[in-house]
Formats: sequence, structure tokens, C-alpha cells
Amino acid sequence: MKTVVSFLVLAVAATGLAQDYFDYVCPEEDGFYPHETKCDAYWSCKDGQAEYKLCGNGLAFDDSNPDREHCNYLFSVNCGNRTELEPAISTTNCPFLYGIFPTDDDCSVFYSCWDGEASRYQCAPGLAYDRHSRICTWIDKVDECSSQRAATQQGFDCPAPGELAVTGSFSRHAHPEDCRQYYVCLDGVAREYGCPIGTVFQIGDSDGFGKCIEPTNVPGCEDYYGDLDLEALRKSKLVLGNVGHEAATGGHSHTARRPAAPAPVAAVPAEEIIEDSQ
Repeated sequence: MKTVVSFLVLAVAATGLAQDYFDYVCPEEDGFYPHETKCDAYWSCKDGQAEYKLCGNGLAFDDSNPDREHCNYLFSVNCGNRTELEPAISTTNCPFLYGIFPTDDDCSVFYSCWDGEASRYQCAPGLAYDRHSRICTWIDKVDECSSQRAATQQGFDCPAPGELAVTGSFSRHAHPEDCRQYYVCLDGVAREYGCPIGTVFQIGDSDGFGKCIEPTNVPGCEDYYGDLDLEALRKSKLVLGNVGHEAATGGHSHTARRPAAPAPVAAVPAEEIIEDSQ
């Protein structure tokens, strides 16, 4: 999501800027130079003549190369003493016209805004958008998401050391409600995973084991995907498991409740690599 926004500028009228034009002297005949106090403004010099310009609302001028006319996301530019910005222009889900922004009601969702148009993105199950590093990471690593993490875990706690017959650094446990979701306990910390679209989580013979398989092989989860064409899903990017079941079904969820009794399955070695939800 660290797309660089190059040559995205908005020329502005000279009203109220006459004094700036008279005062500013181009350092070189040609080039692009930062405004003295505004991080989203700069000077375009051609043949020694300066023109005042603004980056798109929410962007800042990158002054690292005077030969390059370059506006970038605010978080990617070191503004230094250039602390002033143009007033924000906001639209739905976009505090500024350009940028990447989290939401307050769902830690896994964030929006990429381009000219005021918001594109919605969602982290994989168990992950949350970190507004500081601007990546999807484990929800327990994001302080702002502690209450949502508690809600999604629905009271699930990892077994205490020695409670399980399984040995190794992690164990898998079924989600109490959702056939596709499961928890991985690593060093006593529960992290939510999701099976790839088209599969569900099958509980193993022993607590702490399990794997993602076809829903037809898991009693109680056969109809998890309803009337969806699973073969078509497997051929699409949804099979990677990077979107939720609701997104895949267009909002018409047909989630089967997790069956209480475990289905027979061959034990999965504890040293097996964790299946990533992505």
C-alpha cells in the first residue's frame, strides 16, 4: 500500500500569494523547491521564474530531489519545519482527498483514498490495520484494537501449558461459532486464522490438532457456503483466504454453526508449518 504518488499536483490561483511571488528567488534556473512553511506547497522554477503549486489534498511535497516534481503521502515525507498544511477536504471515509486511513469501528478495515474516492480493504482474519506502521499485523500487536480482540475471541483462552497431548510450539483450536475460523495458540496467545475460501476447519482427533478441508467432509459444516459455486471460487483470488466469508458471499452469509463433536481425522504433526490465512 505504499504506492508513490508522483506528479500529482494542483496549480492554484495567485490570489493572496503576490507577496510570495515577489519574495521568492529560484535557487536555480530550473527545478522544484519546497515552500518555506507549507509541507504541501512548493515552487516550480523554469527559466528562473517561480510558480506556486500545491500537492493534492492530503499529500506533501518531497524535496529530496530538486529535479523531480514529486508529491507523496504525508507519512512518507519528512516535512521538518514545514508544518503548515492546507485545510482538509473530506469525503465519506476520507479525512483528506488522498491518503490511507483506518476506521474507528473495525480494526481490520482501512480505506485508500484517491481524489476523495475511498477503496475499502480488509486485513485477513486475526489481523488488524496498524495505523502507525500502516500494515496488517496481528490484532494483539495493535493497542487500539484490544476491545475488538476480546470481542472476536468470544471468551476463548489458550490451554495452559501441559493441558494438551500435542507437543510443539503451537496448537490449533476450532472457533466456537464459525466453521471457517480457528485459533492458533502460540506461547499462550490466541490468534485468529481463517481457512482459505472454499474450505472449513476440521477438528482433529486430539485437542490442538486440526486442518482446513472440504466442507462436505465436516459434519455440521456441509452447507457453510450455501449455494456458492466453490469451483469458481477456487479459480479466483478468493481462494487465498484474504477476504471474509461475508465479502465472498456479497453480504449474504450462510454461516454454519460449529459442530460440537470432533470429526475423525488423522493427526497433524505439531511441527507442521502453520497454514497462513493469506
